[in-house]
Amino acid sequence: MEIIWKRKDEFTAQPKLYDIPELLAMTALVSLLGFIVENLWMLTRSGFIDNRNMNLPFLLGYGIAVVGMYLVIGTPKKGHFFFYFTIVFFLVSFGEIALGTTVEKLCGFYYWDYTSLPLHLTRYTSFFTSLGFSAIITIFMYYFYRPTMEFFRNHKNKRRQRIWIAVFILMILDFFYSFHAMRMIGDVNKTWKIYINLI
Repeated sequence: MEIIWKRKDEFTAQPKLYDIPELLAMTALVSLLGFIVENLWMLTRSGFIDNRNMNLPFLLGYGIAVVGMYLVIGTPKKGHFFFYFTIVFFLVSFGEIALGTTVEKLCGFYYWDYTSLPLHLTRYTSFFTSLGFSAIITIFMYYFYRPTMEFFRNHKNKRRQRIWIAVFILMILDFFYSFHAMRMIGDVNKTWKIYINLI
């Protein structure tokens, strides 16, 4: 197996070649999972779920980030789980700060605010949120990324490929539409919110 970052040791498995529809399918899946994870976080923290500023149940940033990580650093190699996790931790932290700051500058409001959390690094990331997201991503990349991609490959046909491409296009359109709406109103794009009593 080819390995990237060859030094005295080997850290991450070289990404296997997948075609664009397969990568788009993974992008859509992870974007959907990101939507679910964020709502679970909001449910446990604040007692509600909402549209997470989008109109469709996809958070494109998660899908792009995870597929991008795969294309750059591959998946964790056995025995180097912690090293991979550390890389992901810094990428997640930087990504959150970059996205939050960009939205603040372009749209004129705080996209989210972690200042109430301990060990926050700026208002857009914190040690514990980065730790949690990095753990989820690393576990997903180690156990599920390649098997899921193989599932997409083994069940691929022309119809499914068109569906994956169409879903990706819809996610892109929704992303730009939602951010345009946020820029116009100068606030988050909330279209629905449901309070749920967990007790």
